[in-house]
Amino acid sequence: QVQLVESGGGLVQPGDSLRLSCAVSGGTFSRYRIGWFRQAPGKEREFVAGVTFSSRITLYADSVKGRFTISRDNAKNTVYLQMRSLKPEDTAVYYCASDSTFTEMVPTTWSVYDYWGQGTQVTVSS
Repeated sequence: QVQLVESGGGLVQPGDSLRLSCAVSGGTFSRYRIGWFRQAPGKEREFVAGVTFSSRITLYADSVKGRFTISRDNAKNTVYLQMRSLKPEDTAVYYCASDSTFTEMVPTTWSVYDYWGQGTQVTVSS
């Protein structure tokens, strides 16, 4: 059983930075694709960023491109989402998810992912 635990969320002001972490246990982390999604109240879950098992491929939603950076440390079984220049519209619960399909593609559809964390709240407000 794969377990994912997100951390690092909080309340910040517009323009601030946060780094989210996703710690993964169970299975073979180095073979997983990892995605970050977010869901704001009353909205559908949306893709934010993803990384392949090798880190050769990363993908970002247009809304966060240039501000967010996804990375992974296979030695620590952890994926990070560095968020900069945060905006009020970034407010949401952020989830990480894993997929064991061993390919160099990043899926953006949430239903592709097998396991999910419980989420961490990010609130951007002045």
